[in-house]
Amino acid sequence: MRRSLFETEHQAYRAGVRVLLEQEVVPHYPQWERDGATPRELFPKLGALGALGFGVPRRFGGTGITDFRYNAVLQEEGARLAVAPAVLGASVQADVCLPYFLDLADEAQRARWLPGITAGRLVTAVAMTEPGAGSDLSAIRMTAIRDGDHYVLDGAKAFPATGVPADLLIVAVRTGEHPQRGLSLIVVDRDTPGVARERRLKKVGRQTQDMVELTFTGARVPAANLLGGEGEGFAGLNRNLAQERLSGAVAAIAQAAAAVRRTTEYVRERRVFGNPIGALQQPRSSLAELATEIDVIQAYIDLCVLALNAGELDPVDAAKARWWATEVQGRVMDTCVQLHGGYTYLTGYCIARAWLDSRVARSSGGTSKIMKEIIARSLRQGEP
Repeated sequence: MRRSLFETEHQAYRAGVRVLLEQEVVPHYPQWERDGATPRELFPKLGALGALGFGVPRRFGGTGITDFRYNAVLQEEGARLAVAPAVLGASVQADVCLPYFLDLADEAQRARWLPGITAGRLVTAVAMTEPGAGSDLSAIRMTAIRDGDHYVLDGAKAFPATGVPADLLIVAVRTGEHPQRGLSLIVVDRDTPGVARERRLKKVGRQTQDMVELTFTGARVPAANLLGGEGEGFAGLNRNLAQERLSGAVAAIAQAAAAVRRTTEYVRERRVFGNPIGALQQPRSSLAELATEIDVIQAYIDLCVLALNAGELDPVDAAKARWWATEVQGRVMDTCVQLHGGYTYLTGYCIARAWLDSRVARSSGGTSKIMKEIIARSLRQGEP
């Protein structure tokens, strides 16, 4: 189905993104996978393109344009060129972290941090999840005790993407006992004494996206680094989770669509018993089913993008998009690797890497079970 989401300026931006990724990422991607990280030098290049400054006022170095369609373009081109994990760090910065600075930071904080973030000089990450807490924000136990002009932080965080190169960590901490109203957000500089990156975690997929365990032991952070008011962290996290989950949906369906395109090309060339695999009824039927599912969820995601641009994206609708897109992605990857046969087991093949990379999508930003719980709670009893 022909999409009507993008306009001329988005396609012009897409062309620039494509050139940058083809020149600066694709040739180096295999080495980055072996290294287990995307070099931070990519961030200034994306910053120069404007990829990190959408939604940021021009006075802070941004584009002055608030339009999530540009963010979607970066995800789609990363998937098309089979380097999606390499652009995830930029997506974390632009789609996940940046809204906290735009929505919660005061003018002095914006002036201090936004120019570096939009230029790619400062890399950001969110440290939300804790060992044993999972998707439940109210279970966060890491403490921040006020001591004069500082907060003293103690606790641990797990799984922050881009946690290794991050210059600024948005840390969810407990400043009170109430499960929700006792949460706050504090920005922690990477060189703060008492903050330790314990070990880089080894993962099944997304090898170019680093992940690390963090510990905070008596880490003194200026009170001026508090984002929003004390006790407003839960509301801030929930407000920005809608965009984060939509970003996950955009990435999932872009990667699924790319996998179907590659698999369709493969089955047209691969021959079994003298005939192309694609001439057989079962593979043709499977690909037809996947293409239909992708088109259906893509139309819904595009509507969600427009709703986000209008400031009307409901968290429940974002949860629906994230849940269903990642479930479709999982089915797509399973079928596509099956159609590739034995080559599925070779990481030199794009489809094998895409299969490994995709599994975590159903847990990132909240598990699929959590997404369904959010949706279920929105339903009124007796409603058909």
